[in-house]
Amino acid sequence: MGNTATTTDLDETLERHRVELTGYCYRMLGSSFEAEDAVQDTLVRAWRSYDKFEGRSSVRSWLYRIATNVCLDMLSAGNKRARPMDLTEATPLAQAALSPRPDHTWLEPMPDARVLPTVEDPAEAAVAKESVRLAFMAALQQLPPKQRAVLILREVLAWKASEVAELLGTSVASVNSALQRARATLAEREERGADASVSNPLDEEQQKLLERYVAAFEGYDMTALTALLHEDAIMTMPPFDLWLAGPADITGFMTTLGASCAGSRLLPVQANGLPGFAHYKPDEETGGYTAWAVQLLEISDGRITGFHNFLDTKRWFPLFGLPLHLEAEADQGEQGA
Repeated sequence: MGNTATTTDLDETLERHRVELTGYCYRMLGSSFEAEDAVQDTLVRAWRSYDKFEGRSSVRSWLYRIATNVCLDMLSAGNKRARPMDLTEATPLAQAALSPRPDHTWLEPMPDARVLPTVEDPAEAAVAKESVRLAFMAALQQLPPKQRAVLILREVLAWKASEVAELLGTSVASVNSALQRARATLAEREERGADASVSNPLDEEQQKLLERYVAAFEGYDMTALTALLHEDAIMTMPPFDLWLAGPADITGFMTTLGASCAGSRLLPVQANGLPGFAHYKPDEETGGYTAWAVQLLEISDGRITGFHNFLDTKRWFPLFGLPLHLEAEADQGEQGA
């Protein structure tokens, strides 16, 4: 790297891979911020050692090898990120209590734009979205780290077994065996709960469902909201380990412990391949609205099956490029789905 032009070219070459590498590291780690840290570490390592890169593989493959090693090192502590329903049983509304757990406990949301590269093929785009959805991400976290890497590289990124074997420094037979075990683990989890079915892009029925949801939530109309919830719908609220099942307990919580959310405003976001909203609740001190949660919705058969609220707004809203406060006169025209 003897001149500025060469350095600039290398920076641009490495930067072109940032989004896809972030998606890979996010699937590996289950954490938005750890994934971005891992990618930054990967790119720094690549920049520093580029003069030793011999070109026996593509730059992309080389970066994935570095990123895999970074992630495996970060996963050596054995922490598995999870959703509330992966850790406890559902809590009846009468026993609902807000008990937080440390940040490193939880599977974290991620804006689509940070992990899903633009692709021409609609089928490829659909696979990419499905592979960052909360249910799939939670299943990935149950796999041993190397099985996780094999499954992502083979099933999500469509690498050949020989390419994965070279990246991991192992045999094709070992890769195929790891993939078989990973598939079996995921199949067991799928049998225990139906996946959400969200079209890519959303179909007309799903768009109308979201419009009805916004109207019901902003109007705090529990009758209307109940009509939109599947009978097996669940609500989660990390960092609290509480989760609720069924429309009665969900709406009951919203009118008791969650009553301060009446009169809220929702702004649409896209995260984890799912429709979602930035939730702002009324701020009595300023007369405007204060950031309260990033909501992600899972949909199946025309109903909402998952209602997931990530409450650590000081972390999430900047990640999504969202303000922490809305003025009372905020443009209502921007608040539809």
